[in-house]
Amino acid sequence: MRVLLTGGAGYIGNVLTRDLLVCPDVSNVTVLDNFFYNQQSTIIDLLDNKKFALFKDDVRNLDLLKDLIKKHDLILPLAAIVGAPACDKFPQLAQEINYEQVRNICNLKSSSQYLILPVTNSGYGIGGEDFCDEDSPLKPISIYGKTKVNAERFMSSSDNFISLRLATVFGISNRMRTDLLVNNFVYKSFFEKSLVLFESKFRRNFIHIRDISNVILFLAKNFIKYKNNIYNVGLDNANLTKLELAQEIKKQIPDLKITEDEFAKDPDKRDYIVSNKKILATGWKPKNSLKEGIGQLIKYYRFFDQKKHTNI
Repeated sequence: MRVLLTGGAGYIGNVLTRDLLVCPDVSNVTVLDNFFYNQQSTIIDLLDNKKFALFKDDVRNLDLLKDLIKKHDLILPLAAIVGAPACDKFPQLAQEINYEQVRNICNLKSSSQYLILPVTNSGYGIGGEDFCDEDSPLKPISIYGKTKVNAERFMSSSDNFISLRLATVFGISNRMRTDLLVNNFVYKSFFEKSLVLFESKFRRNFIHIRDISNVILFLAKNFIKYKNNIYNVGLDNANLTKLELAQEIKKQIPDLKITEDEFAKDPDKRDYIVSNKKILATGWKPKNSLKEGIGQLIKYYRFFDQKKHTNI
């Protein structure tokens, strides 16, 4: 299988690209990335890999995109303006990358090519006390949520696709992000020994970054069996409130001080319980727990990093 990743030098892309390169079923991996966050150094170590090709360019370059798509079997559109703050800062860019890129890929690819699109479960908005499954109504609030939901809807009218509604991702990557909730909470807990929570009872789901890579590899290998489906991807035992998440971190950083103060509001209004039964019914299971991920992040911050890396 020949694989094309847009945004392959990003947070998830850095992990997934490396896993694809060691996969025996993959003959070559091509990354198209414009290095929007100047993250060239996170992926240049792969340039001497004979299975790897890197293009520094923009997904809005339709001539290049068309040429690359026709040379690959599986397309993974990871390029995105991720998160409500970044999309609010760059609303037109968010529309062009998050939605129009996917529309263009759907229009350019052939009916025999595979497409796996990571989106977000923030499209559920304020979900209430009921579990949100893949048939639950989508009520996106932010530009980020709306562009991702619209991309999934457009793709769903085509053939040979799989959409992954990702829970909030956590874990270590060469292109690190400390603005994601778990990564951010562990960062503040480790360096400041203090967490001040707003909307502390708001609940959301979480998933380790390595399991995002794992599920994409699993579905790529079994694409024909599971194609034309939408899957929530998260940890079934990690539908947690912010307060419960902070308490999990405190188990590993005992001197952490947790306080509550309504000093801000989540622009996405994320407060929902997510069902992951559909993806688990395929036989795929996550391998990395929240507890393990917190421990890994603590080690990372202790030895490697004291800087904040965000998408804004």
